[in-house]
Amino acid sequence: MPPADTSPVDAIQPPQPTRWGLATKLFAILILLGAIAVLVTGVLGYMRARDALQESIYNQLTATRKGKVRQVETYFRTIRNELSQLATSKMVVDAARDFRSSFDELDRADAPVELRRKVEDWYGAEFLPEMRRVLGKEPNINDYLPVGPAATYLQYHYIVANPYPAIRRRLLDDAGDGSVYSRHHALFHPLLRGAATSFGFFDFLLADPKSGRIVYSVEKEVDFGADLRAGIYRRSNLAAAVARCGAVPDRSAICFEDFASYAPSGGAPIAFMAAPIIDQSVVIGVAIAQLSIDAIDAVVTGERRWRQDGFGLTGEAYLVGSDFLARSGTRGFYENRERYFAELKQAGETDEDIDAIRRYDTPVMHQHVATDAVRAALAGIEGVGEVLGYRGTPTLASWGPLAIPGFKWALVAKIDVAEAFAPIYRLQRDLMIVGAIALLVVIVTGAWLSRSLLGPLHELTEGVARFAAGDYSARVAVRTRDEIGRLCAAFNGMVDELRGKNVVIENKNRENEELLLNVLPAPIANRLRGGEQRIADGFAEVTVVFADLVGFTEMSSHMPPGDVVSLLNGLFTRFDEAAQELGIEKIKTVGDAYMAVCGMPVQVPDHAARMVRMAIRMVHITREHAMEYKVSMKLRVGINSGPVVAGVIGKSKYIYDLWGDTVNLASRMESGGLPDMIQVTRPVYEKLKDEFVFEPRGMIEVKGKGSVEAWLLKL
Repeated sequence: MPPADTSPVDAIQPPQPTRWGLATKLFAILILLGAIAVLVTGVLGYMRARDALQESIYNQLTATRKGKVRQVETYFRTIRNELSQLATSKMVVDAARDFRSSFDELDRADAPVELRRKVEDWYGAEFLPEMRRVLGKEPNINDYLPVGPAATYLQYHYIVANPYPAIRRRLLDDAGDGSVYSRHHALFHPLLRGAATSFGFFDFLLADPKSGRIVYSVEKEVDFGADLRAGIYRRSNLAAAVARCGAVPDRSAICFEDFASYAPSGGAPIAFMAAPIIDQSVVIGVAIAQLSIDAIDAVVTGERRWRQDGFGLTGEAYLVGSDFLARSGTRGFYENRERYFAELKQAGETDEDIDAIRRYDTPVMHQHVATDAVRAALAGIEGVGEVLGYRGTPTLASWGPLAIPGFKWALVAKIDVAEAFAPIYRLQRDLMIVGAIALLVVIVTGAWLSRSLLGPLHELTEGVARFAAGDYSARVAVRTRDEIGRLCAAFNGMVDELRGKNVVIENKNRENEELLLNVLPAPIANRLRGGEQRIADGFAEVTVVFADLVGFTEMSSHMPPGDVVSLLNGLFTRFDEAAQELGIEKIKTVGDAYMAVCGMPVQVPDHAARMVRMAIRMVHITREHAMEYKVSMKLRVGINSGPVVAGVIGKSKYIYDLWGDTVNLASRMESGGLPDMIQVTRPVYEKLKDEFVFEPRGMIEVKGKGSVEAWLLKL
C-alpha cells in the first residue's frame, strides 16, 4: 500500500497572528477594574458629601440666625430694663414734675409775635427743605409748626437760637433766658443726657400724659414741645406709646411701638419704648426712649460685613415685621443700589415703594418682603429649606420668629442657591478630576506593564524616535545587562551629554540677558528682544537729575588709578542702590557725573518728590563715602521736570539716553549749582514747595537759556 502523500506546506503551519496579545489583555483588564472602582467610589462619595454639605449650610444659616435673634432680643430686653429703672428713679420723677409745671407756666404766657416769626422762618429755611426731599412733595408748614406759647418759646431758645449745630444741640444746658424751665433744664439735662448716652437711646423724652405735650427732649428735635393730640403727631407711634403708658399706673408697664417713618427725625424709621412715671400712685409723666433702626441694623447685617459672617457673596440676614415690611437694611441696597432697584422692579415691587426707598434712603419700612420663609416665621414656625427670595431668585434659607413682647418679627438668614451649592458643584468637579486622575493612573500603570512585556527594544526605538524629533530629555530604562541594555545605557549617556551642553548654552543666554538688563531698563530690553528696531518714546512729564563731584578731576590726579576706580565704583554703586529703592532709572555715568530719571519708562505720579529724595540721599551718601575714604569730596546736584524724548541708540553697544530742553536745563542746574547743594528749577519748586523747604536763589545765567529762576533745597 503506497504511503500517504503529505505536503511540506501541510506539515509546517506558520504561527497565526494573535488578535489580543497578553499585554493588550492585561491592559484592558486593568482599565476595566480601575474604571469600576473609580465610578463606584466617586458616586458614593459625591452623594454622601452632598448631603453632608447641604446639612452644613443649613446648620450654619440656622446658627447665624439664632445668634442674631438672641442679640436683637437682648438689645430690646436691655433697653426695657434700663428704661424701667430710669422711669422709677427719683431724678426722672422730679424732672417730670418740674418740667411739667414750668412748661405749663410758659404756656400760660403769650409768646411774642417776633419770636413766633423767627421760629416760622427757621422751619421754612431748615426743616421744610428736608421734608420736601423726603416726602417728594411740598409739605404744609402748618402741619409741623409748634402749637402753643410754651412750645414756640422753647423751640426758639433751644432749637432756633441754639448756638450749637443741629447734631450737637444736646450740649446746651441753659438757654440763658432766665425762665424757670431753663433753671430746671440746667439742673436735669446733663444727668438725663448722660443716661440716654450710656443706655444707647437715640433720644430720651418726657411727656405729660394729661396735656399730651412733650415737655423735655435730649436731642431737641422739632417734636420738643409738640402736642401729641393734634396735627401730624396725633397719628405718630410716639403718640400711641404715650397714650398707652399714660393710662397705666403700673411701674412695671412698658409700652413699645414698632418702627415707623418719623418726620421730626427726617423721616427715618424710629421706634418708641415708653414707661409711666408714677408719683404717689398717679401717672405724672411718661418716659420715652426713642430708638433708631441703626442699632438693630448693625446687629442683623453684622455691621455690613457679610463675608466675615460667612454669608459669601449673596447671603444675608434680614428682619421683617408683621406688616411684611423690612425692619433692617438689605444687602443689595448697601452694596449695589442700581442692581438692587432693578431686581426689586423685576420681582414686582411697585414704583411707589421703590421711589420711597430712594427718597428716604433706606428700605426699612418701605420694602415689602412677603416670602414663604417670612410667612412661616411670622406664624411662629422655625425651619429651613429652599424658597424663592424677595429678589425672585431661589435661596436656601433658615427662618424663625423673635420672642419680643408686644409684636411679631421674623428673621431670615439666606444665601442664593447658586452660591450655596457652588461647593457641591466644585465637589462634583473635583470628584470627576480625581476619578479622571485615578483612571489615568490605571491607564499609565497598564501601559507600563504592557510596554514592559514588549521588551526594552521597543522602548529604545521610541527613545531614538523622540530624540530624533528634538526631545533631548528622552531616556530609556536599562532593564537588562545584555547588548541591548548596554546600547540603552550608551544612548542615555549621549542624551545626558547633549543635555549638559544645552544647559551651558542656556546659562550663557541668561548671562547675556542679565548683561542687557544692566545696560537698558527692563521694559526697553523686553521691547528690544521683541524685535523692535527703533525704540523712541516721548514722555510728557518726568524729572531728571544730574550730579557731579566737585574737584574730582584734580583730586584723582594725585591718586593711583585703582583707588580712583574703587572710589567711584563704591560711590556710584550706593547711588544705584538708592535709585532702585526709590524706583528711579539710572541713565548713565560720564566720568564723575551721574544722570538719572524718574517717571519713565514706567510713569509714576510723584516722580519729582522721589527724585528730590534721591538727591538728598546722594548728598548724604557722598559725605559718608568721603569720610570713609578720608578724602575731600562734595556733590553738586541739579534737578528739572518736564517733557523728554528717550530712545536706544547703537547696535554693537546699546545706549538708552534722553534728549530735550528738560535734560539740558537739568544739566545747567547742576553745572551752575553750589557744592553740597541741590538746585532745582521752577517746575520742581512748584510741585514740591509744600513738601520740602526751598530757598530762592534768584535768576542765574544758563547757557543757551539766558536768565533762569533757581531754588536751593534746604538739607
